[in-house]
Amino acid sequence: MANRNMHGHALDRLGQDIVSGTYARSTTLPPEPMLCEALGVSRTVVREAVKSLVAKGLLVTGPKLGTRVLTEESWNWFDSDVVRWKSRSGLTRPFLRDLQELRRVVEPAAVRLAAQRASRADVVELEAAFAAMRLAIERGGDYVSADLRFHQGLLRASHNAMLGQMGKALGALLRTSFEISTSRPDGALRSLPLHRAVLDAVIARAPADAERAILVLIDGAAKDIAAVLASRRKLPSLAEPARSLPAPPL
Repeated sequence: MANRNMHGHALDRLGQDIVSGTYARSTTLPPEPMLCEALGVSRTVVREAVKSLVAKGLLVTGPKLGTRVLTEESWNWFDSDVVRWKSRSGLTRPFLRDLQELRRVVEPAAVRLAAQRASRADVVELEAAFAAMRLAIERGGDYVSADLRFHQGLLRASHNAMLGQMGKALGALLRTSFEISTSRPDGALRSLPLHRAVLDAVIARAPADAERAILVLIDGAAKDIAAVLASRRKLPSLAEPARSLPAPPL
């Protein structure tokens, strides 16, 4: 257990330092002894952390190459750790633009299929997620996790194995979007009927209506994100638990 904790600590520190630019892109990491001293861990732990970062696309190793930091194009942006480190080091306009463009490509196609293929169990799960979103608004609570549950449920309801898997991969990216858009005053309250429109179209087996509704929802989130960026408010961090909505005044 202790060794696992040390590995997690070393991986987190080293990954964060790479994403934040402490170790510049296309440069070689310091030698193992220096990394061991900096991280306070053994060579075995450093090697395991490096192996994990190679798998995430942040590093490449080779006999004559050493351990080199790769550029962002090689990073696995569907990895929740990579997204979390990016969130900590500062979200950028290009990153958020890419996220919104990805949503516009993936979610409308998935929702069209969901409107054709959703089972009764899928609809029950979507209704439960929607109810949790509404409850968080009415009484205060974790709206973002319920929102994420709703969108991942839509991807699963497509009954396309690859789109369903994308729901897991997109989790951290979607949470980034939801955290920012719901940080606006009444952002969650305004988005709730848009979610209802998507769900109603899925229940009605109306693919075109479902696609239009999800695009309205995605574009609304994009406007909220643009407004938050323009306000220069501090952006949320995925290193922290999802932000809870306050209970409305009595």
